[in-house]
Amino acid sequence: MEWYRAVAANRLPAKFRLCAALPAGISLDAAEDDLWHALDAGTETLIALQARIRSGAAALPPQRPQPSLLDLCAELGRRMLAHCNFCRWDCRVDRTRCMKLGACKLASETRVSSYFHHGGEELVYRGTHGSGTIFFTSCNMRCAFCQNGDISTDRLNGEPVSARTLATMAWILRREGGHNINWVGGDPTIHLHTILEAIALLPGFTPTEKDLGAALPTKADWGIAFAAGRSCAEFAGAFNAPMLWNSNFFMSDEATKLLRLTMDVWLPDVKFGPGRCAVELARTGWYWDTVTANLRKLEEWGEDFTIRHLVMPGHVECCTVPVLDWIAEHMPEAPLNIMDQYHPDNYCDPGNPKFMPRFEPLARRPRRDEILAAFRHAKQRGIRFEDLSYERNRTGLHL
Repeated sequence: MEWYRAVAANRLPAKFRLCAALPAGISLDAAEDDLWHALDAGTETLIALQARIRSGAAALPPQRPQPSLLDLCAELGRRMLAHCNFCRWDCRVDRTRCMKLGACKLASETRVSSYFHHGGEELVYRGTHGSGTIFFTSCNMRCAFCQNGDISTDRLNGEPVSARTLATMAWILRREGGHNINWVGGDPTIHLHTILEAIALLPGFTPTEKDLGAALPTKADWGIAFAAGRSCAEFAGAFNAPMLWNSNFFMSDEATKLLRLTMDVWLPDVKFGPGRCAVELARTGWYWDTVTANLRKLEEWGEDFTIRHLVMPGHVECCTVPVLDWIAEHMPEAPLNIMDQYHPDNYCDPGNPKFMPRFEPLARRPRRDEILAAFRHAKQRGIRFEDLSYERNRTGLHL
């Protein structure tokens, strides 16, 4: 997590700042296939620049070329929206025209439910001033027990936002001392076009009074005093913040390529094992293959990340054990948070009008023996789970 910590402390520039300093190497009017070829070339250049900056052998280039590699990322996000393949569903619907809806049920509009300094994330992310969290509406999965069901199942929740308003939200959170910009939902993947466009605005960004007013309605913690100032939000005189991708990790290969250039740290949420649980509980096919493939990319690329796994009642053997075994085999050094905070919600909550009797087995919290079984298996497999899992677990259970 060295890169993330250095960017959070403004000792190093965030990846989006590196992207903004490199040329796209192509006109943004070019054919989409040609833009992807240019992105591949630009990725190699960025990786090399990041390594030199990290080692102290190079400094951030001072000028922003026109167009920049960051502009190219935003343009590709816009192009993808017209045949949407942000996630593994690969719906290919034209969300710019809204003639047909895909799995996320969204057109081009992005909505934010709320944004605030989140004090409930892992300590490495929340620090002393919270994680600068932006919650998007809707999702590309249908988890029956979703604990954010109010925003994930209601695509019209929250307020519509432009890329400029989204950039203003990020600017506010960082200037108030937030340690990162935490893109979450619902799921952020389905809003990739607006997120990339907002990030492309951030180098040198200063919001107007109109921008600040547009960002006001969804700010959930205006009444809390945070330390504000440029010193906590800038590197080399311009806006700087680590970008955190907090996602179900059901992204497409193309989306992951764009995120590689703009995200500094990743927080994948791995819920289901390789069986049919993802289909039966989240109506999502190809789950295991997609999520594990994306996780392997992070490991191969040397990215900073931590993993979450939620222990679900009755799903230790079919989901928790296979997830832990896969992590032990492929990335045993990855920090893991085995989460004990499951509670019946959404379609699994008997007190909810949406409750479905077929989810009755999930209408309880995990038992102590289920949580301890997860901890024991992780311990036996040599996984690094104690620091994240014990730090703020609901049950207080430890081995």
